[in-house]
Amino acid sequence: MTIVGVLTPMTHLSKRVARWIRRTILAGLAAMGLAIGMVLWADRVAGQAGEGVLYDEAEQMPETPVALVFGCNRLVKGLPNLYFKYRIEAAAALWKAGRVKCFIVSGDNHVDHYNEPDDMKAALVAAGVPAEQIVCDYAGFRTLDSVVRAKEVFGLNKVVLVSQRFHNERAAYLAESIGLDVLGLNAREVSGPAGRKTDYREKLARVKMWLDVHLLGTEPRFLGEKEELPL
Repeated sequence: MTIVGVLTPMTHLSKRVARWIRRTILAGLAAMGLAIGMVLWADRVAGQAGEGVLYDEAEQMPETPVALVFGCNRLVKGLPNLYFKYRIEAAAALWKAGRVKCFIVSGDNHVDHYNEPDDMKAALVAAGVPAEQIVCDYAGFRTLDSVVRAKEVFGLNKVVLVSQRFHNERAAYLAESIGLDVLGLNAREVSGPAGRKTDYREKLARVKMWLDVHLLGTEPRFLGEKEELPL
């Protein structure tokens, strides 16, 4: 006598759960692969944007009237921020080498007690740059804002970027997307835990860079009236 097995409702449920788990795992792996691919692609195109236009020594650079210095915190947990210090040193080197005529110091000033442009201007003046040759851009909330404002507000067709190499590469990509010609002076890199943390954060920033340009159409938070430079 043959006994025919009967699938119970629990057996059917187990199979549905197994299929759901399998599909979820495959979808997760596909999403992970896409995310990794996006990170690698964004990193590559930013690096390519910096090829041939970024310099490590001020004396090697062609003369260009205006430099754009990107802002950051002057202090971190009460201690000097090396990213800030090295950017100021690079900008001052440009001035001493006679490669630029004036600076735009662009950063965040969205609250009264936080003012990156004023901090940068004070540091550059202390380094020997005349105050009248420094213009503060108080609406440089993001790299994209600073780059677009350099063209749209300050009327530049070409500018020297001043920041660490990773930042200059991303800024060069953004500039390329709006038809702004750039050169760049790479400030000294920061090593140790702070540098590693920035490296991780930069990977995501480059993905956002690509999305801003190609999908999101992100615009600066604020443009405002045209401003003149002391040229």
